[in-house]
Amino acid sequence: MRNRGIGRGRMFMGGLLLFAAIISWFTAFAMSPHGQGAGASGEHVRETVVLFLRNSAIGNLILVALAGWLLFPARRPRWPARDYAIMATIGIIVLTSVYQLIWLRSVAY
Repeated sequence: MRNRGIGRGRMFMGGLLLFAAIISWFTAFAMSPHGQGAGASGEHVRETVVLFLRNSAIGNLILVALAGWLLFPARRPRWPARDYAIMATIGIIVLTSVYQLIWLRSVAY
C-alpha cells in the first residue's frame, strides 16, 4: 500500500507557498523606488523604505526556498513543462530579490 496523499500535500503546500511568494514579490516590485529621483522631501521615509524592501526580499528568498523544497520531492510525476515553469519562476524571484538586496546596500550605505 502506498500513501500518495503526502506527495500531493507537499505539492499543494509548495504551490501555495510559491503563490504567496509571487504575491509578495510583486508587491515589493511595485513599491520599489527604482528610477525615481529622491528629492529632499523624501529623506525622512528613506529608512522605512529600505527596511521594507530588505525584509520583503529576505522573506521572498525564504518563501521560494521552502516552496522549491516542497515542490521538488525525490519522487514526483514527470511533467517537464511544469517543472521548467516552476524553475523559471523561482529563478526570476531569486535573481530579482538578490539584485534588490545588492541595490539597497549601494543606495542605503
